[in-house]
Amino acid sequence: MQSLWMLMASFLFAIMGVFVKFASSDYSPAEIVFYRSVFGVAGMAIFARTQNYALATPHLVSHLLRGTLGFLSLWMWFYTLARLPLATSVTLNYTSPLWVALFATVYFRDRIHWQLPAGLALGFVGVLLMLQPTLTEDQYTIGAIGVGSGVLAAFAYLTLRRLSEMGEPEWRTVYYFAMTSLICAAVWMTVEGTHVLTLRGAALLSGVGISATLAQLALTRAFGRGHTLLTANLGYSGIVFAIIFGIAFWGETLPFIGWVGMALTVGSGALATWSVRQRGDITV
Repeated sequence: MQSLWMLMASFLFAIMGVFVKFASSDYSPAEIVFYRSVFGVAGMAIFARTQNYALATPHLVSHLLRGTLGFLSLWMWFYTLARLPLATSVTLNYTSPLWVALFATVYFRDRIHWQLPAGLALGFVGVLLMLQPTLTEDQYTIGAIGVGSGVLAAFAYLTLRRLSEMGEPEWRTVYYFAMTSLICAAVWMTVEGTHVLTLRGAALLSGVGISATLAQLALTRAFGRGHTLLTANLGYSGIVFAIIFGIAFWGETLPFIGWVGMALTVGSGALATWSVRQRGDITV
């Protein structure tokens, strides 16, 4: 089943999150996205050259849309990774299945089953409970940015299906996503400024780039060839990986109410997906 590639993508994205969290002490989100994208562009360009594949595409506008959405989602996610526990940040970003279900319903203009609004409400409550321990204005702002990254990720995921239906191979989609992110991050860095690239920094940023590129390939295959909603929900496995890594590297813990919020967020995505699946096997 092609959707199972999402399990590999989630594991690799969790590893990427570890590298991002370590690198965030020295580099801005835009810088991390930039160096992450360098590996994606270089890796896919080398692959295309060795296989004698053409980089030119007749679907440039679609690639630019997917790349821009992906860049903004990445920037927002990296911003929260530096400021929230790893599992919390990943969970906020992984609200994307909720939005995938909602956008799919709007796209098909079907009657909304009760499970969808119920799932959205549960997801909102779950996010609030995860952020409850701090109750500071800054924490809610960061949480909103994390949810925003999930919304934009949902839009980006849906474009993967369209690009696949247009006949675009995974490697080319990853290449244009990385190239668009590289350009956007470079422009952002001219405003924010840059930091000196140290040996430690180079190692961490290399880890971000390599794990992210491999994860993106797995993600693109999962969304391009698998069932969109099933794939999106398998992405929740990344939360489990993030919890394990958060405990192992930073000794992160959540109060009981935070675990309840995380469970509600995951459950809400499953409930929203169930609502959309009532119409049958939808591929969007």
